[in-house]
Amino acid sequence: MIIKILGTGCKKCKMLEENARQAVAELGVSAEIVKVTNLADISNYVMFTPSLVVDEEVKVEGKLATVEEIKGYLQK
Repeated sequence: MIIKILGTGCKKCKMLEENARQAVAELGVSAEIVKVTNLADISNYVMFTPSLVVDEEVKVEGKLATVEEIKGYLQK
């Protein structure tokens, strides 16, 4: 599983990464977490950050997802 955190490095983007890492740890799943900070690359997926992409599917756009929300996306 590949999880991408899309954002330029703002506080919410960093929190989304922390929440994703915590969700992965709590579930015990195998996942690679990749930070995407290049605006051109981000625009290939979304218009607003922070955003979360799981296996190339946008799950969250323009908001900070909680650990519980992320766990729900990872279990589907």
